[in-house]
Amino acid sequence: MAGSTYGTAFSITTWGESHGPAIGAVIDGCPAGLTLSEEDIQRFLDRRKPGQNKYTTARNESDKIEILSGIFEGKTTGTPISLLVRNQDQRSRDYGRIRECYRPGHADYTFDAKYGFRDYRGGGRSSGRETIGRVAAGAVASRLLQQLGIRITAYTKAIGNIEVPESDYDYGCILTNPLYMPNNSYAEAAADYLDNCIHKQDSSGGMIECVIDGMPAGVGEPVFNKLDANLARAVMSIGAVKGVEIGDGFAVTCAAGSSNNDAFCADEGHISKKTNHAGGTLGGISDGSRIILRAAVKPTPSISQEQETVDQKGKNTSLIITGRHDPVIVPRAVVVVESMAAVTIADLLIANLSSRMEYLEQFYQRYTHSR
Repeated sequence: MAGSTYGTAFSITTWGESHGPAIGAVIDGCPAGLTLSEEDIQRFLDRRKPGQNKYTTARNESDKIEILSGIFEGKTTGTPISLLVRNQDQRSRDYGRIRECYRPGHADYTFDAKYGFRDYRGGGRSSGRETIGRVAAGAVASRLLQQLGIRITAYTKAIGNIEVPESDYDYGCILTNPLYMPNNSYAEAAADYLDNCIHKQDSSGGMIECVIDGMPAGVGEPVFNKLDANLARAVMSIGAVKGVEIGDGFAVTCAAGSSNNDAFCADEGHISKKTNHAGGTLGGISDGSRIILRAAVKPTPSISQEQETVDQKGKNTSLIITGRHDPVIVPRAVVVVESMAAVTIADLLIANLSSRMEYLEQFYQRYTHSR
């Protein structure tokens, strides 16, 4: 199976299935000397693990991280970092009914079309549980970025039609409500909306917003590896994400050039912008302002209502999905978006060291003089 690796200078490979013995990731390219512990990674995993509240699946998993390699005496060694989380509460019997038919909204049919075979237990590699490896790797990338003064903040901007306006943001609220919204009043309204979805045996979509602060200007490549293009690719690779926008995003279709352009200004030699419609990138390269990204997340496709489908023989049938499923994907996906953004930024920052000869000279001359 190709396509399980993302990144170049700082790369991650995820592995494992939802109902297999374990799941995890391998990170290659992390510099030696980064202070890192299992607790640093566990804090991220705890934000996405199941069973947190009634808006997440009841699957009982501790999602406890194990570091198998790449760390010695609390610091990275520069060698591949192997991370593992053991699955503990698989209930494969819940998926017996879908062995011979395809769940609407899932990858069952397309996996059969591609491979002629699929792991029907919880979706296998297409399960949301695959994101454990992404989050574990993202925690390492975030630790690296933190040391460089770069901070990433992600949160639920909207669930259904309950959307928090920017004027009402309070980042201090994000970790104080079960939906990770930046306003507790809107979180309460969204909870009521989700309760109604649950009562109707239905689910909801929503929007995640992610902002990156402290990013220097000049990072990203001008053609295929644009900063915004790589962020979009990373976030779109998350199973439930159906759209990504940077800055004003799709709103630019209704804008005029005179209002969409961000005016530059200088203050004591420091160049900045008066507005940020571009969302922190110009020509695929960071411009030094806040990077703003939003991801549209579809409703959970596993719902308890009867749905029309077909079986593997092409015969029409109906299906009621049983088992344990989230009524909304968005809250647990917040840290996944944050993690993929962190991996992307770490990758481009490391690659950027070769963009100027003077960077190489500064590094190796310092190394030579220290000997």
